Amino acid sequence: MRYAYIGLGNLGGNLAACLRRAGFELAVHDRDRATAEPLLALGATWADSPRAAAEAADAVITCLPSPRVSEAVLTGPDGILAGLRPGGTWIEMSTLDRDSVLRLADIAAARQVATLEAPVTGGVHLAATGAVTVLAGGDTALFEAHAPALRAMGRKLLHMGPLGSAAVMKVITNMLAFIHLVADGEALMLAKRGGLDLAQAFEAIKASSGNSFVHETEGQLILNGSYDIAFTMDLACKDLGFAMGFGREFGVPLDLAGMTAQTFIRAREAFGGGAWSTMVVKLLEDALRTDLRAPGFPAKLEA
Repeated sequence: MRYAYIGLGNLGGNLAACLRRAGFELAVHDRDRATAEPLLALGATWADSPRAAAEAADAVITCLPSPRVSEAVLTGPDGILAGLRPGGTWIEMSTLDRDSVLRLADIAAARQVATLEAPVTGGVHLAATGAVTVLAGGDTALFEAHAPALRAMGRKLLHMGPLGSAAVMKVITNMLAFIHLVADGEALMLAKRGGLDLAQAFEAIKASSGNSFVHETEGQLILNGSYDIAFTMDLACKDLGFAMGFGREFGVPLDLAGMTAQTFIRAREAFGGGAWSTMVVKLLEDALRTDLRAPGFPAKLEA
């Protein structure tokens, strides 16, 4: 099975590297060729366009920032569908809303190209070693056909159900992560303003019933002051928008998610869409003129 990977950013570049290290034949493409250099050093081949990448593959994987970009890469005149042969597969690892996944899958199906969605969760630091969780949605036979490649990129592989299922689950996990992040900032600020040692407070929370994956990971970046989670404010606001859309569609009042979304919108206005999403906590730090710093915490997470 020959694969192509399009979208070699913080997440996609790491996932593509895992695929190549597992021995899969791989063509790669990104708007910025420099992002492909580590993959070319691993033996991947460069493609000058999404179409060229698709022409060299049986299946094309994308990891892109928005539904608009995914659609352009898939359907453009020099896009994936212009190069992928009938019977090929498009594997979408971007975080999209369910309607976009289904609509783009219909466009692909009209060209006799099957679609499998496979967003991941766990963070960029886990993607570097293939330790993320892959949430797959789509036909069971198609899922099984590409399971070896998906397992090369993720330690845990979950087939959520038919196409669109993984999009819903991925948005749910991101929604929870953003809520936890805002809550963790408030918890650490209570500890700081209460006169506690923040390093010791971090350990106490980690050992408590209030612990979370976000506390163990992004909590460290808050205490370091780098906030460098390699995930932007724009992406966080996009995903929270998807969550609020699902709330309206499914008739679920999302009070906490709604407040969190407004907090992230304020953070984006304050720090810019390219700022790391963890900087949402800096809103509270700036408002109280109190930083949340402690020695011994890393600037970046290690797997």
